[in-house]
Amino acid sequence: MNDKSSQPTNISRRDFGKLALGALGGLVAIEAAIVGFGYAAPRVGEGQFGSVITCGQVTEFPNGSVTPFNEGRFYLVRLQDGGFLALYRKCTHLGCAVPWDATKSMFVCPCHASEFDNTGAVKSPPAPRPLDLFTVLIDGGAVKVDTGTPIQRDNYDPSQVVYA
Repeated sequence: MNDKSSQPTNISRRDFGKLALGALGGLVAIEAAIVGFGYAAPRVGEGQFGSVITCGQVTEFPNGSVTPFNEGRFYLVRLQDGGFLALYRKCTHLGCAVPWDATKSMFVCPCHASEFDNTGAVKSPPAPRPLDLFTVLIDGGAVKVDTGTPIQRDNYDPSQVVYA
């Protein structure tokens, strides 16, 4: 009996070349995908924007102070009553970096002159809403700010303030 399945299959050089080229192309595609994913994955180290940043001890921030944290892109505000807010320095109008103007006691946007008070509330438009917040954590007397996700808000509410 002559069974064709037991006979060796001859493959032409051309077919072998196509098969080898296809396999090589597949490997290159997989490798490119792995490299691309590694490039796109966030690299967040401790103390950098997108991670939890330890600001210091509660006692290091006097009441009524505004302290910039450039690495974290926020201002740590300690209100007169001792509560803390972490305000994202990005203007809610067009995204400009908003500096603290100590002479005016306001955050003043250099792009379109929006003004915000020390709670981030809009005092002078065109900004449509208050500055975004980051979560403030008090851990063993240390103030920490989670810059992973900005919190959008429509207005200032005293419940947003964190106390030690």
